[in-house]
Amino acid sequence: MSEPTAEPANDPAAFAARLPERGALIGLDHGERTVGVALSDPGRRIASPLTAIRKGKFSRTGAEIADLCARHAVAGLVVGLPLNMDGSSGPSAQSARAFARNLAALTGLPVLMWDERLSTAAVTRTLIEADASRKRRAEVIDKMAAAFILQGLLDRLSQRPG
Repeated sequence: MSEPTAEPANDPAAFAARLPERGALIGLDHGERTVGVALSDPGRRIASPLTAIRKGKFSRTGAEIADLCARHAVAGLVVGLPLNMDGSSGPSAQSARAFARNLAALTGLPVLMWDERLSTAAVTRTLIEADASRKRRAEVIDKMAAAFILQGLLDRLSQRPG
C-alpha cells in the first residue's frame, strides 16, 4: 500500500495509480441520514450493494466503514460527490468532501471523490420500473445508489486508452 494521504483524489487515473493491481473497492453514497455501501469484486469489474449504515457521530460511522474495509480486504474507497446540476458545490458536496477526508485519515486508504449527479434518481427509476414497493425502495435505495456510483468508476477504470 502506498503512503496514506488525508486528501481524497478527484482524478480517477491518480486514484488508480495508488491502488494495488487487485483488491476490492468500496463505494459510498453519503446521505443525510445513512451511508449506502457497495463492494466490488477483487478484480474490480462488478459493484454489488452491500449495506446501509445509519449515520451518527463520525467516530462510530467511520469505525463501521473501517471494519468493512478490513473484513473485505479493501484497497480503496470511492465517495459519491453530490454536485449541483451546474457542477457547482453546495453544502452536501462540502459535507461529502469532509467525510472523505476523515475516512482517508482514518483508514489510510486511497479515496476518490466521484460525481454522483443523478445516481439516486437513476436507481429510483430502475426500482419503480421493477415495480418495487415504496417500502422496498426505501430499504435498498442507499446501497443501490452506492453500487451505481462504484460501477461508474469501475467502468471508467476498465476503459483502455487507444
